[in-house]
Amino acid sequence: MPDLEIKDLHVDVDAKPILKGIDLAVKSGEVHAIMGPNGSGKSTLALTIMGHPRYKVTGGSIVFNGQDVLKMPVDERARAGLFLAFQYPAAIPGVSVANFLRTAINARRADRGATAAADGPKKSTDIAIPLFMKTLQEKLKLLEVDQSFITRSVNDGFSGGEKKRLEMLQMHMFGPKFAVLDETDSGLDIDALQVVSRGIEALRAPDVGILLITHYERILRYVTPDFVHVLIDGRIVRTGGRELAAELEAKGYDFVREELYAGKA
Repeated sequence: MPDLEIKDLHVDVDAKPILKGIDLAVKSGEVHAIMGPNGSGKSTLALTIMGHPRYKVTGGSIVFNGQDVLKMPVDERARAGLFLAFQYPAAIPGVSVANFLRTAINARRADRGATAAADGPKKSTDIAIPLFMKTLQEKLKLLEVDQSFITRSVNDGFSGGEKKRLEMLQMHMFGPKFAVLDETDSGLDIDALQVVSRGIEALRAPDVGILLITHYERILRYVTPDFVHVLIDGRIVRTGGRELAAELEAKGYDFVREELYAGKA
């Protein structure tokens, strides 16, 4: 069974239909890229998977490891192993990166330890501080992030590149089973893009699925997808390999629209 399976998904935003029948299956170990022009529904798909309340599912299903995602609240989706890297990460003044990461990790560990503690004395499931710091230092090195980063408030005063690196740091610290990356490459210079790409590639594993949403082909020069899907007007209209992304870069999206609508004429 695919790790993530979406069938005939329809989604409205502010009573306007945006997704109009998405079918997508991503297996463990695979990286799927979704490309499309502005307004095609890429971010709507990402935020719907994670349960943003503004996005109303009017039809279809999302199943993750056999679980009905649409019946799960947002925190349950995260605890089940879903992760979303936001296109526009929010700032949290007064909360340091280190405290944010450790609190989030402990929340996930507490949920996993709840069943084990039910039949006996309750034990702390918090990650030991030395282990947390060791892991954090390893991930800072991997993502080429300065040590001072972890004492700053989450995304407060961060540059665009710093925000995206923090999204990658969160992803690696949480160790998700399925990562949805919503235009993680937007606003990055070439150096930051390469660092973020290495972070994505480092997450690849046989038991991890990745859905990489992007507007441009350039990140796919560093992250090799197993499949590329083209999303236009709320529907996946074409699927191919890495070569499809290169074709889109060379020709733009108009040629896909022309083929699509010519077939309907």
